[in-house]
Amino acid sequence: MKIEQLVGQIHLIDNNLKYSANKAVNQLLTIRNWLIGKYIVEYEQNGQDRAKYGTKLIQTLSIKLDKNGLSARNLKLFRQFYLTFPEIGQPVSALLDNGLTFEKQ
Repeated sequence: MKIEQLVGQIHLIDNNLKYSANKAVNQLLTIRNWLIGKYIVEYEQNGQDRAKYGTKLIQTLSIKLDKNGLSARNLKLFRQFYLTFPEIGQPVSALLDNGLTFEKQ
């Protein structure tokens, strides 16, 4: 094998695996965003303190979560994402049934 072939192979592997990793991350972030939106909507519909805090739920969550990516603006977008695409639930459930789990850290 010539050095040019080795370089080509390494580039090919690097590009293909980076693409696959990005695709997997994007899929998981989509699931995360949809599930967060689902939980927010379910809480709004069934939460005991809905009447008291319903209008400030998103802001309260954002403050309590205090994490990058979970700002009030993003939480509103996640909620809207879930409301706009409720049909995503079936594929998400299938992924969860096939071993995608969440562990407390």
